[in-house]
Amino acid sequence: MTGSDRSPRSGRAAVREERRRQVRRRNQVLGAGAAVVALVGGGGYAALAAAGGGDSHDAVRSSKPDDKSSDLGPAVLADPKILLTPPAIKPLSTGTWIVSGTADGNSSTDHSFVCQPQRFADPAGIRTWVRTFRNPTTKATAIQYVEVSNDAAAAGKAYATIAGWLGQCSTPQLRLVASYTTKGLGSRGLIAVFGQPAGDEDKRYRTISVTTVGPATMVLEHNTTGDGDTTPKPGPILAAANAGLQRICTQLGTTCSKTPTATSSLLPSADTPAGFMSPIDLPVLDSVRKPWVSVTTTTHTGTGCEKMDLKKAKASAYRSQTYVVPEADVPDEFGLDTTIARFASSGAAETFVDKIRKNVNSCPTTTSNATVRRTGSFDLSAMSGQTWRVSYETGDDKVFTYRIGIVAVGKRSVYVLYPVLRHLDISNSAFVEILMRAGERSTTFK
Repeated sequence: MTGSDRSPRSGRAAVREERRRQVRRRNQVLGAGAAVVALVGGGGYAALAAAGGGDSHDAVRSSKPDDKSSDLGPAVLADPKILLTPPAIKPLSTGTWIVSGTADGNSSTDHSFVCQPQRFADPAGIRTWVRTFRNPTTKATAIQYVEVSNDAAAAGKAYATIAGWLGQCSTPQLRLVASYTTKGLGSRGLIAVFGQPAGDEDKRYRTISVTTVGPATMVLEHNTTGDGDTTPKPGPILAAANAGLQRICTQLGTTCSKTPTATSSLLPSADTPAGFMSPIDLPVLDSVRKPWVSVTTTTHTGTGCEKMDLKKAKASAYRSQTYVVPEADVPDEFGLDTTIARFASSGAAETFVDKIRKNVNSCPTTTSNATVRRTGSFDLSAMSGQTWRVSYETGDDKVFTYRIGIVAVGKRSVYVLYPVLRHLDISNSAFVEILMRAGERSTTFK
């Protein structure tokens, strides 16, 4: 087939099988660890605490003010009056909010808020509070989660753990839409907005705030369903979270700022190489209900139209990453490839990207079996990019179609490739969003 260097079927299949093997090996290790905990008997508490989870900690987590157990530590934040009330969360949305439940460490579930993989961020902490709210008018819900650690240093570690959970979220059909760092909201804080499908027209949003002050770490989550084009702003949850912190600060006898602010900032991506997208950045498809995973792969020259030669372009460094869903029932060709290149100057990066643009735009005149359609573009202060939908016809009446994107970000270029498969395509705007996120992430590529 002239002019088409398709991603090898065997390559994607090998990636998927390797990821499956890693998952099986991980499960075997976890199973062995559980057996060890069971065997140590009375010493099992220490082993489980070191592992960072398990229901054995419930006794240590009691939030009852009259519990005199010596393991509880100081009776700090032991009264549920520290928790938010319906009037305090009115900034989240209109309508009437009501409390639907309040639980302590004994009665709370293992997964109270989005992306939470285990019950406690600080397994050695003192107590936990979970309060849930619902709004019959808007059908929205909210969750306040408070962990009380032994001291501020332990609370700081709990905060970092929760931030890591969000940045490495493996919840299927969830994408990071926006995120912020906060100033004046406790000692430090963040806000993240996740989106997931909720029907043909609507999208479900889960907006979450995480902050810490003294020995307390607080999470506030607001869950709404609305127009997919209207991303929740940080202001409402910032105000409600600040109201929650004011109550905690009063109990601690300290002062919290009453004028917090939020600044756009991507959640750290710890499970992929620096500069690459995290699985939470990738597209959400109705038919794929398993999490994305990533693996380093070989750098190719593109599908044929691009004629991408990074060595000839004198890139000083480049690397590629493939994202697949190994546990999903999808063809081996399904996945997304990204290649990041760093150049000596921003001018060199722009020259390379312009050449790729020209190659793809002129491809129908140079490659007889290629059809090219421009699907989007953006020109921002920090980056500019272009996307296309390219199809190649073969002699046996088959057509291979791809979404292609290229973006220049300072001294870097990012190329994104997504094969179009039956029932597994994404919209033009969704692919543009992916390319923009890839560009945002690339600034940390060395």
